Amino acid sequence: MFRKTRVAVLSGGPSSEFEVSLKTGRTVLDSLPEEYTGHDIFIDKAGNWHFEGVRREPKDILKKVDVVFNALHGEFGEDGKLQKLLDSFGVPYTGSGALASAIGMNKALTKKLSKAQGIKTPHYLTLKHTELTHAKVVELFKTFPMPAIVKPVSSGSSVGVSVAKTLPELSRALVHAFEYAPEALIEEYILGKEATCGVIERFRGQDLYALMPVEIVLPKKEGVLFDYTSKYSGEVTELCPGTFTSAEKKLIQDSAMAVHKILGLKHYSRSDFIVHPRRGVYFLEVNTLPGLTKTSLFPKALGAVGSSLSEFIGHTLKLAMKK
Repeated sequence: MFRKTRVAVLSGGPSSEFEVSLKTGRTVLDSLPEEYTGHDIFIDKAGNWHFEGVRREPKDILKKVDVVFNALHGEFGEDGKLQKLLDSFGVPYTGSGALASAIGMNKALTKKLSKAQGIKTPHYLTLKHTELTHAKVVELFKTFPMPAIVKPVSSGSSVGVSVAKTLPELSRALVHAFEYAPEALIEEYILGKEATCGVIERFRGQDLYALMPVEIVLPKKEGVLFDYTSKYSGEVTELCPGTFTSAEKKLIQDSAMAVHKILGLKHYSRSDFIVHPRRGVYFLEVNTLPGLTKTSLFPKALGAVGSSLSEFIGHTLKLAMKK
């Protein structure tokens, strides 16, 4: 008798992206193809695992499933910690492995490795929390081109991101970033079109398939960033395909695929860019587990090429089980 493949869909977790992860998990469960049976595994903010409303040990849950769909975002789920745990139990899972996840979560290391391979990225530097003094902030303000974007080195969903134009704003932005990580990234602010591009491995006959770049159009209000609040407030417009030239589109897609390869990512990823009208395309950061909610960018890009979440999820689960 045919037995459906048992899928543990992990969502929740201890990160600041807890709510988004729950939505991604729900969408994945609702979109599983018929040959899969989904098991909703909730991880609370304290890191406890729950199955069918009962707290259980991960080993007891994982021995009852065939594959894991990782629907977590941010800390624990996307930084290599969960991947190490799943590796220790020998359970196949979707997304990148432990090392590549840890690298992808670190914006500074991602930029360093990508830049070394010819990927253009805005000028940046990093600052540790222990280095934060008034004198250091003054030095930064005098020597780093302003305005600047300040963000935590390791966080997702644009959490803790600020733009700084003045000395007091730079000081506040750094303090804000340090609320989410012990190290901050100070990045050159480039005004242009915001873009994001997803890639999928072994899809439609290609080793690496680039989706259509999505253009993110922000409200024309001063100081508005594509941060955590604006991402999920519905106040931005997302165009897919975006209003990019054919050359810009190709460079965005090629760069997204290159970053995926350079970092050794697996199954799928989504890279963010800024497109300056004269200076061209700049890579910003990578998302190793992009959101899959009904309003997320990745599903919009799937729809633009005639695919669906159900097709993508089934494809990704097959990739995981072939590992």
